[in-house]
Amino acid sequence: MKKITTFEDKKILVLGLAKSGLAAARLLHDLGAIVTVNDGKPFVENKEAQELLEEGVKVICGNHPLDLLDEDFALMVKNPGIRYDNPMVERAISLNIPVITEVELAYLVSEAPIIGITGTNGKTTTTTLIADILNADGQFSKLSGNIGFPASGVASKAVSTDSLVMELSSFQLMGIKTFKPKIAVITNLFSAHLDYHGSQEAYEAAKWRIQENMTADDFLILNFNQEKCKALSSATKATVVPFSTKEKVAGAYVLDGKIYFKDEFIMNVEQLALPGEHNVENALAAIAVAKLRAVSNTSILSVLTTFAGVKHRLQYLGELDGRKVYNDSKATNILATQKALSGFDNSKLWLLAGGLDRGNGFDTLEPDLIGLKGMVVFGETAPKLQKTAEKLDIPVFHSENVATALEEILPQTERGDIILLSPACASWDQYKTFEERGDLFIATFEKLK
Repeated sequence: MKKITTFEDKKILVLGLAKSGLAAARLLHDLGAIVTVNDGKPFVENKEAQELLEEGVKVICGNHPLDLLDEDFALMVKNPGIRYDNPMVERAISLNIPVITEVELAYLVSEAPIIGITGTNGKTTTTTLIADILNADGQFSKLSGNIGFPASGVASKAVSTDSLVMELSSFQLMGIKTFKPKIAVITNLFSAHLDYHGSQEAYEAAKWRIQENMTADDFLILNFNQEKCKALSSATKATVVPFSTKEKVAGAYVLDGKIYFKDEFIMNVEQLALPGEHNVENALAAIAVAKLRAVSNTSILSVLTTFAGVKHRLQYLGELDGRKVYNDSKATNILATQKALSGFDNSKLWLLAGGLDRGNGFDTLEPDLIGLKGMVVFGETAPKLQKTAEKLDIPVFHSENVATALEEILPQTERGDIILLSPACASWDQYKTFEERGDLFIATFEKLK
C-alpha cells in the first residue's frame, strides 16, 4: 500500500457502513485521518460500528443528523447505494465537501495496477474470468469492488506485483475523482438503475466515467456488437481494443466459429464451457485483457474450457440422474433470462421462473420461450407466467418456491433434459436477496443428488 499523507489529520465522514464503509473507515483511520462514521442501523444491532468504536473510530448510529456536517469535514466517503438526493449528501455538496466512493480511495493507495470492469450485464462473470486467467498464468490477481470484496480493503493489502481485477458499478463510478485503471472493460450498455440515475443518459454517463482519466498508454476494451459502444470509441483518449461476435475487429472476435485476437487463433467457440451468446462476449472481453497482459493461450484455454460460472449466474450445478441443472438466480429481470435461454435448446429445457411482481408483463419474453419442454412457476408473478406459458402451449406447473419447484418437476423430466432456474423477476417477494433464493436451490439440488 502506498503510504500517502493526503488524509493525515483531516476530518472525514464515512456515510453508510456495510462492507465498503467498514473497509473505507479502517483504511482512512490507518492513514491518520480523523474519521467519523454515520450509519442508519442502531448501534446495538450494528456489528461493524461496534468493531470500529473498539478500534478508536467515532461512530454515530441510528439516524443521520444534518448538523453533523457543521463539523468542518474535508471529505465525505459515501456508500455507493446511497443516492445523491439523500439529505446528508445534498448538504455536503452544498457545503462544498467533496463526495467520493471508496474505489477512489483504493486507487489512491494501490501499488497494484487496476483492471476495471463495468457494464450492464456480464460484469461479474467477466471479472471472474479475467482473474482466473491471470492466476492460471502465474500473474497474481485479486478480485475487488462490486463483486463483494471492498476495493479499498483489497488495495490496502496489494503489492506492486499483484493486479486488482475490479468490478465497478455505476454507483461507484459516480464517486471518482482521479481513479484510473490501466485496463478498462465495458461489457455492454442496456437500460438499468433508472430509479437511481433518473435517465438512461445519466446511467450511461456514469458508466463512461471509468475511462475519463485514462490516456493513450491505457487500454479501453469495448463491445463493438453495440453501436453505442462503437460510437463511444472515438470519444476517449484511451487506446481502444474492440471485441465482437459479428465482425472482424482489431481486437478479439469470432470468425467461422473460431475465436481470434488480432489474427491469432485462440480457440473454437464450441470449446467454451459456459453456454450462450452473451458468454461468448464475456469470453472475448476476458481474452482481450489476457492478451494485453501477454497471457499464454494455454492458460486462457485452461480456464475458458472448464469455467462453470459464477455462483447464481448461469451456474452449472451438475446432473440429477442425467438431467443437467443450472442456477441463474441472478436473473432478476427479463433481459437476463432472455440471455440465459439463448444458450440452450428449448426442446430439452425446463424453465423455473417467478418472483416479485413489479407490474410488468412477460410479452417480451414470449419469443424466447417458444418450444420449451415445460415451465414451473412460483412467487407473485406465477399467475402471469402461467398465462404466458398456456398462450404458447407450454406445459406449466405451479409450485410454492424454488426448492419445491425442483423437487416436483423432476418426475416430469427425462434423461438428457436441462433444468434451468432463471426467474426473470426479483426475489423480494419470498427472499431477502437473489443469493438466498439461489442458495436454497443449490441446497435442494445437493439433497436430491
